[in-house]
Amino acid sequence: MNYDIYFQNALVAGRKPPLAPALINQVLQDVAAEAITQTDHLLAENQKDLDRMDPADPKYDRLKLTAARIEAIAGDMVNVAHLDSPLGKQLSETNMPNGLSITKVRVPLGVVGVIYEARPNVTFDVFALCFKTGNISILKGGSDADFSNRAIISVIHKVLLKHGLDVNIATLLPADREATAALLNAIGYVDVLIPRGSQSLINFVRDNSKVPVIETGAGIVHTYFDESGDLEKGAEIIANAKTRRVSVCNALDCLIIHSSRINDLPRLTHILKKKQVELFADEAAYTALKSNYPADLLHKAQPEHFGTEFLSMKMAVKTVDNFKQALEHIAVNGSKHSEAIISEDAGNIATFLNDVDAAAVYANVSTAFTDGAQFGLGAEIGISTQKLHARGPMGLDELTSYKWIVKGDGQTRNP
Repeated sequence: MNYDIYFQNALVAGRKPPLAPALINQVLQDVAAEAITQTDHLLAENQKDLDRMDPADPKYDRLKLTAARIEAIAGDMVNVAHLDSPLGKQLSETNMPNGLSITKVRVPLGVVGVIYEARPNVTFDVFALCFKTGNISILKGGSDADFSNRAIISVIHKVLLKHGLDVNIATLLPADREATAALLNAIGYVDVLIPRGSQSLINFVRDNSKVPVIETGAGIVHTYFDESGDLEKGAEIIANAKTRRVSVCNALDCLIIHSSRINDLPRLTHILKKKQVELFADEAAYTALKSNYPADLLHKAQPEHFGTEFLSMKMAVKTVDNFKQALEHIAVNGSKHSEAIISEDAGNIATFLNDVDAAAVYANVSTAFTDGAQFGLGAEIGISTQKLHARGPMGLDELTSYKWIVKGDGQTRNP
């Protein structure tokens, strides 16, 4: 198949005059309303995908749509519509001695390609954020969510057509591998490529793409329970970070506990026990939990359990003798996504927030908040774990670049 036609159509759509902000906002609200109207259809198509996947697969929960999730997705699109657009925002202005006026303003990235796995919500999120920022989106979903993604893109296209707009503003490529290869090599068509999915997918895109890539990395997430940590507060935070939704990248993977608080570990994990979380504990933690945690849910940790993104009701437990060891464990095993400390020591909190190298760092808060909507961004196109261009939840600003506008009155440059 010649995939260039998809890319050429996207370029043509991107070269059309910018849309009025009021029209953009109305389209987003109409897509949100249409998604609610089409809930039964979306769920029926999503069920076709679910029927092909093992419910024990960590991706199953990410794939699954519910009426409540569709309502939340629609709400995020409405929130994006209500946000101020960054387009045209003046970042700086300089008046030079030679009379030149130089300003720096935000502009769209252009054509944004996104490769993603079993996450049908991404189809809505990418469209909303790209559309709000004047970008054209080319989506390449996985075959495991193809029925869902095609149903969603039909909702988006229906609303675009209703407003007389080019449906190539948002393109869903076929779910085959050939489409992935074409997108990775779409030089001159696609300005940036964003992978969303497993670490293997991200590595594959980074290693094989000829188009610039923004990595949205895997989340290997830690929470450190400090010597001064509040037990009741800690139990709630840990349980929420681990069990709120296990298949998301901000879910807790490893609890680090100060050895002076090891006897509090049974109380710290009592909510996890109720929720049937399987623990892989080091020697000290295993001993502390042995008579207080179900035997079928408690195992001795192996080296591979540390630095693992579980995406399921599983979690590692690591004991440290001091604060420095906790920081070292995170530095070695983390993925620079989200890290938290539970502590009442102001000095340790300040050091943790300053020294831990991650996109989002927390003090006495669940890592479940690493999310574009929770950060006031309306939605997110992904959570970047790299440092160039974007870091953390990527919202509207992160989908823009900038250009320099230089105005003069006949000035020429001398040698």
